[in-house]
Amino acid sequence: MYGDIVTSRWVRKACERYFSDIEREDEIGVYFDEEAANRVIRFFSLLKHSKGEWAGQVFKLEPWQEFILWNLFGWKMRETGLRRFRTGYIEVARKNGKSTFFAGIGLYLFAYDDEPGAEVYCAATKRDQARIVWGESRRMVQRSSTLKKKIELYRSSMTVENTACKFEPLGADEDTLDGLNPHAAIIDELHAHKSRKVWDILETASGSRRQPMQVAITTAGFDRKTVCWEQHEYLEKILDGVLHDETYFGVIYSLDDKDDWADENNWIKANPNLGVSVKTDDLLRKCEQAKEVPTKQNVFMRLHMNLWTESETRWLSSDKWNECAFPVDPEGLPGKKCYTGLDLSSTIDISAIAHVFPPEVEGDKHQVVMRFFIPQDNIEQRVRRDRVPYDLWVRQGWITATPGNVIDYGFIFTQIMNDATTYSVQEIAFDPFKATEIVQRIEAEGIVTVPFRQGPLSFGAASSELERLVTKKEIAHGGNPVLAWMMSNVVMKIDSNANAKPDKEKSREKIDGVVAMLMGLDRATRHVDKSSVYETRGVMTFGSQGRQDG
Repeated sequence: MYGDIVTSRWVRKACERYFSDIEREDEIGVYFDEEAANRVIRFFSLLKHSKGEWAGQVFKLEPWQEFILWNLFGWKMRETGLRRFRTGYIEVARKNGKSTFFAGIGLYLFAYDDEPGAEVYCAATKRDQARIVWGESRRMVQRSSTLKKKIELYRSSMTVENTACKFEPLGADEDTLDGLNPHAAIIDELHAHKSRKVWDILETASGSRRQPMQVAITTAGFDRKTVCWEQHEYLEKILDGVLHDETYFGVIYSLDDKDDWADENNWIKANPNLGVSVKTDDLLRKCEQAKEVPTKQNVFMRLHMNLWTESETRWLSSDKWNECAFPVDPEGLPGKKCYTGLDLSSTIDISAIAHVFPPEVEGDKHQVVMRFFIPQDNIEQRVRRDRVPYDLWVRQGWITATPGNVIDYGFIFTQIMNDATTYSVQEIAFDPFKATEIVQRIEAEGIVTVPFRQGPLSFGAASSELERLVTKKEIAHGGNPVLAWMMSNVVMKIDSNANAKPDKEKSREKIDGVVAMLMGLDRATRHVDKSSVYETRGVMTFGSQGRQDG
């Protein structure tokens, strides 16, 4: 590829560093070994893809990948002739083929790097995650007659018998990481590592090796108290010339700070494989979704534009929510199936019941009926303290005030039983950590109750579904002012897998009704009839009922 390429500041600086080092070889005591670099590049011609549209085809290195290999393997220390770079940090957006690329690097370091007894590890937070890169390496061996002659394959290991070399996946969740003597380590998705345990163990365990290499390949994260952010900042300082570490190589493919993330002309900065493994039409579709929904903006910017974001973000705009204030049909709901979320607060706070009625006819909307409860005796105090019109909402009938200074759960139980005689309540989802005798009383009446854990995995699919319903105006909430207020308070916490959950600690005020509604929506969407409207709309399924989530 020749000509001008749109790049980010950090890619330009990485290139400038290379050319500067060529001119400063004597000063920094290094030299460039073109044959060593070309040897690695030639090695990739032995490898074949195993998945997707290129399955069975020879791995063709893209220019950005050649640049990384050229640097990692070409630079040598003048005094020893050994490799200069011992640590690498590569940050690039999702779907740019980084797992396949680094599977090839791992294979080379394991079997062709002339290191007797080399131990090479693919490391991740869990062993199953580590097997993603390692498994791709294994499939590459299976598809190469040259590699199969040299490498022995086992279920969880590869070896070269006459050199005692081995290549294995390694997870931070394993019982022990002691006794390692790594020649090289490929650390996958460093942003997901909550501690620096794996990084430090692999780095310190390689002291007896001649030219060890530890390389992290990752997408941007959001937690700035991690080893990943530490390495990100360290590399930035090296590329800026603030720090000097002649053994550390890295490059960051991302948008620049003032770039418009919605401008497709900028996308190649974070996606050097744009037009190859990253499809422009797919990014266009996701970008349009991100413009509509704030939580999807953070996900799009982090995963596809490789920008570090916050783990919390404001959710749906009030304007979008208010556009769904369609009337709820009180006369048409009796006897209809509904799925209920129950969010029981502490006895002095707001509790909520949400009945979610899925559509039974094509073109109908989901309908939501809310019940809120608050202790009578502390309403005036709360109005003065919070400046929220609880007293008005009680008078208007949107909230039920229970006698005393704590919520009488008997009122909630009675309301559920009354509603159950009016509606066809299929299930009631509840937070198992707040379970009280009310759940046992409900079950005794023959109503199915389902524990609903409060982690991002549980809420992720329901949150995405609510975003879709609101965007398409396929939900009716009747303009409930209490629910509208709670929606305006919601801050979503997004985990490393882009699952979003309402964060009660970070949200400005109460969000109990939103939590209850999402629990009810989750149950409703799980139990759609295969012949129903959902089948034609292609709504996702949320997995088995017994899903665990922390």
